[in-house]
Amino acid sequence: MLRIGLCQLTSSAEPAENVTAIREGVARAAGDGARVVVFPEATMARFGVPLGPVAEPLDGPWAKSVASIADEHRVLVVAGMFTPNDDGRVRNTLLITGLGHHLGYHKIHLYDAFGFRESDTVAPGSEPVTVEVDGVTLGFATCYDVRFPELFRALADRGASAVVLPTSWGAGEGKRDQWEVLVRARALDSGCWVLGCGQADPAAAGVEVNPKAPTGIGFSTVADGFGRVHAQLGAGPGSVVVDIDPEVTGQARNATGALANRRL
Repeated sequence: MLRIGLCQLTSSAEPAENVTAIREGVARAAGDGARVVVFPEATMARFGVPLGPVAEPLDGPWAKSVASIADEHRVLVVAGMFTPNDDGRVRNTLLITGLGHHLGYHKIHLYDAFGFRESDTVAPGSEPVTVEVDGVTLGFATCYDVRFPELFRALADRGASAVVLPTSWGAGEGKRDQWEVLVRARALDSGCWVLGCGQADPAAAGVEVNPKAPTGIGFSTVADGFGRVHAQLGAGPGSVVVDIDPEVTGQARNATGALANRRL
């Protein structure tokens, strides 16, 4: 069993302010026994502001500050940040730090959809990433990645029992329905637990943001490999701690045959 905390928040445009939010969220989740504490995509700075000026490498001061918080509380912290790319764009990166780890997952599938073009300012990653915590292998995906079942199955093939999915979901008609369906579908596709941790809806916190940017709708959701929802938050800021049982992953895969019976 692995206890994981999800911290749903509304990031500001200032990275230093968001480190403070991480410190508070980690302390709260670790106090409830979490070994992994997850924050949304774009925790470093919300979408809708220039990303180049805030981007830092994984060994830069922002990531080091988050690493020190993880080390202080003896947990793994996952938080969305932006790292520089050599073509002038940035990379949309999940910082994965603590418990002897310090690495990044660079978002593979970029959000060139619903009238938004993430690839104009963000360069794609190419490599799936997994990390082991207390004998449980975790995979990682970011937001728009959830629309691509092959990534989740690739993570399952690499031994993942759960996929951590930070997001800053774009608002719009039907988008909450799509989010909830996709989290459950990817869990069924792969047999993995899927832990979707989103940016809160800024309106729920009274925060004004760029209305054209995907700044979150809330409704962080945890589903197991049978597609059952175990936890869900509302639109506003909040947190939840859940226990992930890797045996359920094996049970789901045996029952559905979704991996074993693949033909393509």
